[in-house]
Amino acid sequence: MTGLPPDEFEARLRDYLLERAEETRAVRAGLKGASEQAAIVARYVDLFTSEQLEALREAGQVGTNDDERERLYRLQKTCESGLVVARIAPLQDALQNAELAAEVEYREEMLPLRSASARVGTLAEYADREELGKLAMDASAELNDRREELKRVREGLRAELSGQPDPIRRSEEEKGLLLGELARALADASARLSAAYGDLRERWLDRLLGHDRAPQPSSYHAPYVYRLSALASTYTKERATGVCLATLRNLGLDLEADANIRVDLEDRPQKAPRPVVIPADPPAVVYLITRAQGGLQDYQGLLHEAGHALHFAGCDPELSYAFRKLSRDNALTEIYSYTVQSVVREPGWHAQHFGLSGEDASDNAEAARFLEAFVFRRNVAKLHFELDFWARFREDGGTRTGYAERLTEATGFTYRPDRYLADMDADFYSADYLRAAIRSAQLRSYLRENVGDDWWRRSEAGDVLRALFREGTRPSNEEIAERLGYDALDTEPLVADLTTSAR
Repeated sequence: MTGLPPDEFEARLRDYLLERAEETRAVRAGLKGASEQAAIVARYVDLFTSEQLEALREAGQVGTNDDERERLYRLQKTCESGLVVARIAPLQDALQNAELAAEVEYREEMLPLRSASARVGTLAEYADREELGKLAMDASAELNDRREELKRVREGLRAELSGQPDPIRRSEEEKGLLLGELARALADASARLSAAYGDLRERWLDRLLGHDRAPQPSSYHAPYVYRLSALASTYTKERATGVCLATLRNLGLDLEADANIRVDLEDRPQKAPRPVVIPADPPAVVYLITRAQGGLQDYQGLLHEAGHALHFAGCDPELSYAFRKLSRDNALTEIYSYTVQSVVREPGWHAQHFGLSGEDASDNAEAARFLEAFVFRRNVAKLHFELDFWARFREDGGTRTGYAERLTEATGFTYRPDRYLADMDADFYSADYLRAAIRSAQLRSYLRENVGDDWWRRSEAGDVLRALFREGTRPSNEEIAERLGYDALDTEPLVADLTTSAR
């Protein structure tokens, strides 16, 4: 058997990924009660073979220019990933279906695990969140054996197919950076934020959880805090869609008029609580799925995912499929989601859309800044844990050592050690989030300088973003830094963003 030529492989790959995206959408949106990814993989078994992988590697060695070599590299890595997926799809389906089937008994009511997890963030009483939070995480922890098996099998296959047994070095080659250098720069930035974060944390936890809260609350309360439930009467779920669409229109980004973006806002019992964008076939088919619960989190989540959706739906349709859909990592598209989401840190946004006084608007913008600082410090801790985890993986198979300790110290919430597998995304996604956080701060600094302090309601800012969207997934995260005039590891704009009030 010989492999398909690159162009034919790319065309058939598009069909395969579209089918998988549609299946993912149905399960994430709560439209299906079971995942059947393995059946899709089986239909395309001839697409992912060792012969096909070798053919793409050989083609990449004789690519005619940088763009062509990069396109072929992405096709090669996608083929490699497809070979892995072909082996682990049954395990992935089994894990996802076990999660869908899992239930939690709470006060004589049986709740699907996903609904229980979502409800924790809406419970007003401290003791109720402790009770249901523990039940939900206990149920989730029962799936850890499946998660561990999936991670072990996946890593073994990736090491075999790539020829690189070290997962850290493999990821560095794919991302095109040194993770150790990134981690050191981020640790420095996180340390510089420590005092400001500590002040924000104490002030907002007192307000959100009450003065009789535990000095170091359990992480069960993090969803409630992230929802900013004390402000829920202002940021109602009924207004979220309208306000977010108006926010985007002020930027000259009309999501509602974009026929390429299909938005799903319905509330279903099995719908995943975490918002997501699924770029099924960009730019023509992009899904935005979210589940409103009330609170500022709904607005942040919808704006964040809108940044992704507008990026994928706004790419140049003349680009090759590889540069519309495929990427080395997720650090590029996260720049745009972080940038659009950051509007909620602007006092003027709160005043414009909710009629708040200057003081109240500044307070609520500060709450959003507290949440961003929380997420940043949490992700830095996660990255350092994951680097330790994978550094010792070949010796001990990876253990929970350091997970709870690092996240607890960074955030001031008490984390459960047995949460480490459910909290670990593949391929150092934490590094992608953090690179995007650095770059988004640089982009906002650029917009303030070139558009104005009120860039967040100026169509000129949308013009800048649309020009970036058109490039699809072709540039790297670090190439955007160069265009903006920054060093890739310059965290000054980020630290300034998270330690000072918005202008």
